[in-house]
Amino acid sequence: MSPITTRREGAILEITLDRPKANAIDLATSKIMGETFATFRDDPELRVAILTGAGEKFFCPGWDLKAAADGDAVDGDYGVGGFGGLQELRDMNKPVVAAVNGICCGGGLELALSADIILAADHASFALPEIRSGTVADAASVKLPKRIPYHIAMELLLTGRWFDTSEALNWGLINHVYPAADLLDQAWEMARLLASGPPLVYAAIKEVVRDAEDSKFQDAMNRITGRQLRSIDVLYSSDDQMEGARAFAEKRDPVWSGK
Repeated sequence: MSPITTRREGAILEITLDRPKANAIDLATSKIMGETFATFRDDPELRVAILTGAGEKFFCPGWDLKAAADGDAVDGDYGVGGFGGLQELRDMNKPVVAAVNGICCGGGLELALSADIILAADHASFALPEIRSGTVADAASVKLPKRIPYHIAMELLLTGRWFDTSEALNWGLINHVYPAADLLDQAWEMARLLASGPPLVYAAIKEVVRDAEDSKFQDAMNRITGRQLRSIDVLYSSDDQMEGARAFAEKRDPVWSGK
């Protein structure tokens, strides 16, 4: 039985981590997730992905420590996209929405941080408890201080304490909180909104954000205006660029082709 299930509706792909009892990720699961996200990335008909967990208790607790105890190396081969198939996947230029349906800790929180938009059920909880198992939350140590205030990020990393959705929302770590029964519907509503938008613009936004993360402002702008980023060059030569201008002039909704 596969540790993930998928559901496709039009341009949207829902990916559900379904590995009882807790949706923990071992090496084999990570590789399958990487293959799934790579297929999503490379399918021109797909525009948005939703990532969630099966059940009502766990989104994902991260690394499967039982598998590690049985021989899975923590520095083993996680597959094409790194741990969880997403956080190191190159050229992921399509929006990903995480629907956090329960406990989201360790590598599970790092996986959620790899999404572009994070929605959470009101009972969801979060932590980075790696210190208690004698290891480092490596991806979170890189990402979290750039997402929320430094001192808060360091407290969470150094103490491993749990926090709830109200605190996560307060620090801007998540976008919205919904009753558990409404979470997936809201994720699909968000995905449909994104799927109706311009895919080439989304690709350009994601590449610009990645490229500019550690760049000086003017250096980043020079690469954009010089069309040195592939997604920018494609966008500026695209039919969609002209369609946007025509639709505005004709006072109608644009029809995006992704070309």
